[in-house]
Amino acid sequence: MIEKYTEIIGEDELDGIIKIAERLKDFSILHVNSTRAGGGVAEILNRMVPLMRELGLNVDWKVIRGENDFFKVTKSFHNSLQNGVGNLPDNAFETYNKWQEINANELPLDYDIIMIHDPQPLGLINFKKKGKWIWRCHIDISNPYQPVWNFLKEKIEKYNAMIVSTPIFARDDVEIPQFIIPPSIDPLSIKNIKLPDITVKRVLYKYGIDLKKPLLVQISRFDYAKDPVGVIKAYKLAKKHIPNLQLAYVGSPATDDPEGQEVYDKTVKEAEGDKDIHLLMLPPYSDLEINAFQTGASVVMQKSLKEGFGLTVSEAMWKKKVVIGGRTGGIPLQIIHGITGFLVDNIDGAAHYIIHSLKNPDLVEKIGENAREHVRNNFLITRHMREYMSVMLYVTGRTIPESLKNPVLQ
Repeated sequence: MIEKYTEIIGEDELDGIIKIAERLKDFSILHVNSTRAGGGVAEILNRMVPLMRELGLNVDWKVIRGENDFFKVTKSFHNSLQNGVGNLPDNAFETYNKWQEINANELPLDYDIIMIHDPQPLGLINFKKKGKWIWRCHIDISNPYQPVWNFLKEKIEKYNAMIVSTPIFARDDVEIPQFIIPPSIDPLSIKNIKLPDITVKRVLYKYGIDLKKPLLVQISRFDYAKDPVGVIKAYKLAKKHIPNLQLAYVGSPATDDPEGQEVYDKTVKEAEGDKDIHLLMLPPYSDLEINAFQTGASVVMQKSLKEGFGLTVSEAMWKKKVVIGGRTGGIPLQIIHGITGFLVDNIDGAAHYIIHSLKNPDLVEKIGENAREHVRNNFLITRHMREYMSVMLYVTGRTIPESLKNPVLQ
């Protein structure tokens, strides 16, 4: 399987990955996160863990558990870290600590290298038995709600290193080494391979899309940070100029997001009365369907108000689509305004670039070509895996990854 990437990344890059992996083969490695399916973290681990095993590494992946009270707390942490506003449930810190202890008693934490993903399992560090621990933060922590940040920072500083997705998320008030590693997509996954045209049409037809009309697509959870209501408002503005425009907002549930139903209900209300708006809640692992919607889209949106990275941006760019993205978090790493897509700050801007894209097909084609190359050079899973392994070498004292100290996008 790993050899199949050669035609995309070249033999030299693959040789480098294999050589780094050779130096980690005597370590046991564990990834820990909060959900097996739903969202970018689970998606990356679903692809990366098997690839690491194929490289000969002794890698496991465990998922913490929790009841609704715990995930309400972690969702409130997530929001407060990204928005800088605190709205926590009662006894939030006590509930969080209780579930860290429960999970610590149930998970094997005696690995040589443990990578903890996001705040949900962050507190497991208090039950460390051995090895080197890395905290991988996938969300925006540039302007956190201070009481929550202080609570988590005390734990973060017990780690050997932390990883964030973009330089703007790095923290001046944390003493441990920090590395900048953007997330990635897997070009060989079902979600990103080239689909036959008939498959794309069949899927879109199945979900009621008129194949003769232009299609605006956003693939996102029903999450306030993804601004689904804002997407619909932008669509409505654009529709005044493109009367036959359709919108498909395609989401899926996640076990660690108790807020999803509330956001979905508000989105349904905003969409009422327009038969050209398709709100879809697909089950996890609907990768073929997601691929089909991105491939069949005339324009793709990722109008996030806050965003750790936004894998769906790179997914669509890999398919040579123009993506209109919110100017936040990791989206500007992917979208170079006017070259690999368009960045927007508000609903009016989003509507403008929907219309602009649909009325300028030559520009769309050129941006699509640029977008795919930008992803090829910077946001594929092979680069991501190489950089994770480099940090693992660093924390175990086997080498210092100088290249990671000054990351430069190609």
